[in-house]
Amino acid sequence: MTDRGAAERTAGGREERTRAVPTMPLPRLGPVTLAGHGIRLEPLTAAHVPGLQGAVADGEIHRLPFAPHVPAPEAVEGSVARLTADVEAGTRLAWAVVREADEQVVGLTTFMNLALADRGLEIGNTYLAGSVHRTGVNSAMKHLLLSHAFDELEMLRVEFRVHHLNLASRRAVEALGAQQDGILRAHRILPDGSVRHTVVYSILAHEWPGIRAMLEGRIGRTPHSARG
Repeated sequence: MTDRGAAERTAGGREERTRAVPTMPLPRLGPVTLAGHGIRLEPLTAAHVPGLQGAVADGEIHRLPFAPHVPAPEAVEGSVARLTADVEAGTRLAWAVVREADEQVVGLTTFMNLALADRGLEIGNTYLAGSVHRTGVNSAMKHLLLSHAFDELEMLRVEFRVHHLNLASRRAVEALGAQQDGILRAHRILPDGSVRHTVVYSILAHEWPGIRAMLEGRIGRTPHSARG
């Protein structure tokens, strides 16, 4: 004898995962300022270069293992130029992370691998100054980015990709509530010649309300985190 309740719950979950979504592709995404929880995400410009040079020098995060996307201070200008060119081409959105208490630039983040026809994107190329690690700035930033992706842009899927050996980043993404989709084996050859296996995580639209509540609770427990 079947459990009708269990069958209905299973059917409901399947319906949620396959429910109809908007089929019209999103238009090209435009830069937008996002603010809240003591930080501001400003569309990236060359004016942010000095602040970002300070951010990557803070804790020497450009020397951290498994983070080749973090430029050395002398390479920040070229990195920003490439990112802003991608924004101009419509293939990425990029932000400087600013702490509102002192207007200090403390990091950078992007929307990349835009799949607008399928309503998906990746949050990546993110880095934060060493002094703001474990202070709540990352939670605040993720709340702003995910809110924009799901609530404003009506994305179906937001993805994160992490070096398989970057255990700290993997734990952070998992603590966010993202689900591991799989591992892309021998996915990239890094500048030092090593091979990266890429761990792929995602958050789906129907999972976002629960994750949003978790993030808001976490931010609420660290009221001074993003204000230095």
